[in-house]
Amino acid sequence: MEKISYSLWRVYQAYSDKSIVYIKARWVTLGILLFWYFIRIITIKGFYVVTYALSIFLLNLFLRFLTPLKADLEDEDSDEPVLPMREKDEFKPLLRKLGEFKFWKVAFVATLFAYICTFIKALDFPVFWPVLVMYFIILFVVTMRRQIAHMIKHKYLPFDHGKAAYNSSR
Repeated sequence: MEKISYSLWRVYQAYSDKSIVYIKARWVTLGILLFWYFIRIITIKGFYVVTYALSIFLLNLFLRFLTPLKADLEDEDSDEPVLPMREKDEFKPLLRKLGEFKFWKVAFVATLFAYICTFIKALDFPVFWPVLVMYFIILFVVTMRRQIAHMIKHKYLPFDHGKAAYNSSR
């Protein structure tokens, strides 16, 4: 049994490693899965708590993706400028708390898990869904405001549009 699970893990890891270079295809696949998930939620008119939990989890993943590895969001009370203390602290590339591939992989698995949960009737709790939507919107606005303030204070952009190309004047 251990050999079978190890060989299945190796096959999974091989396909996972091969998919790293297909960034657009991976995100389109996640978008399609999320679309199917929300179509299912709308058609069966239920599982709003599962959807709320998935939304909070995806928001948490997104914030970890935007946040630098060594960011202190708790120290935002001080309005003093932060200067580098040593020369080697002046410029460092943005290292994220959660990399792009890991973000996609965990989001895909979480969405798939939530989709599977919509087939378990015991997880369909009766709730007034507009309250959950308002809670999520408030949480999203508050956390993104804090994240954007952190990005402005520490002067970093979490998105990279590739290597800058310079035209030679020869």
